[in-house]
Amino acid sequence: MGWSQVSADAVAPGDRFEWFRETLSTELMPVALRAPSPADFRAEISQLELGVVQMSTFTFSAVSSRRSRAHVRQGDPEQYQLALVTQGTFRTAQLGNESLVTGGLVLTNTSRPMETTCRSGDGGQAQAVMLQIPRSALPLRSDRVDRLIARHLGVGGGTAAILADFLATLIRRGPTCRPEELRRMGPVALDLATACLAQQLDAPEEAPADARAQVMLRQVLRFIDDNLGDPNLTPQLVADRHHISLRGLYALFRDQPASVAESIRRRRLARCHADLARPELSHQPVQAIAARWGFVGATAFSRAFREAYGITPTEHRAATRRPGTAQNVQKPSPQVART
Repeated sequence: MGWSQVSADAVAPGDRFEWFRETLSTELMPVALRAPSPADFRAEISQLELGVVQMSTFTFSAVSSRRSRAHVRQGDPEQYQLALVTQGTFRTAQLGNESLVTGGLVLTNTSRPMETTCRSGDGGQAQAVMLQIPRSALPLRSDRVDRLIARHLGVGGGTAAILADFLATLIRRGPTCRPEELRRMGPVALDLATACLAQQLDAPEEAPADARAQVMLRQVLRFIDDNLGDPNLTPQLVADRHHISLRGLYALFRDQPASVAESIRRRRLARCHADLARPELSHQPVQAIAARWGFVGATAFSRAFREAYGITPTEHRAATRRPGTAQNVQKPSPQVART
C-alpha cells in the first residue's frame, strides 16, 4: 500500500494521547511522551511508502518527547530522520546540539538519545513532514552528517528550498499516485536529501553525481514553472540560464516522461486549462489567457489544447459554466498531469 492515514479521532477522547504514544513507539521508534493537555489531545499520521525511504506527516497537539538510551536498546530503526516543520515550533536537542525550528528542516539520528518539545502553531497543532532515511542508504560519511544533527537547516534558498518544495508537493499529491509511482519517488527524495545535506556541510561535491543531477533537474523545473508566461522560453534559454550546455540539459530529461520542450508545452496547457475553468476569469478572452501562459498564436494554441484534452478551449470553458456538469468536465490528460 503506497499511502495510509490514521487519526486519533478513531478512538475515545480519553485514549487519544495513549494511542499516539503507542503508535509512535510501534511504527516509528520507542519514545516517552508528555502532553500539557492529554484529555484534549488530537493527532493524525499519514505515510507514503517510497521504497528506499519513507515519508510521514505528523499533525498533533503540543507534546514533549524523550528518547533515552534504554529506548534505543529497545528498538532502533537505524535511521536519519529529516523533518520539515510546517506548523508550530520544534525544540530539538541531540549530540550536544540544540535548535529551535519554525518553518525549517532539522535532522536527528534514531541511534542516539534525543529530546524534542513541540509547540502548536496558529491552528492549535504542530506539524512536521518527516523523511525517514536508512543510515546505510545515505551516501555521506556518518561522522560528517552527525555535525548537522539537531541544527536548524533553513529552507530560504538553495538545495534546502528545493527539497522542502519537493516534500510539500509529494505529501500533497502523493495520495493520488499509484504505489509503483511512489516507489519511483523514493530515489528522487533520497538524492535531494543527500544533496541538501552535502550542501549544508559546504561539501556539495561529496554528493553522488545522481544526487547533483536531481537537484539541477528540480532547479530547471522550478525555473520553467516561474517563466511559463515568457513566449521566448526555449530549451536554449533554460540551458543558458543554468550555465549548462543544451546537450547537458537534454541529458537531465533523458529519464523524464517528456522532453524539455514538451514539458514546457504541457505545463503551459495545464495552466490554461485551469484558468479557463475559473469563474473570476470568465470575462477574459481565451487568447488573453493563452498569451498569459506563453502561447502566441490562437490557432496553434487551440490545436494543442484539443490534442491534449480532446476538447477546444471554448468548449472547455462553456462546459465549466453549465450547472450540474462540473463533475463531467474533461480532466487533464495523464500526459499533462504527470509532468
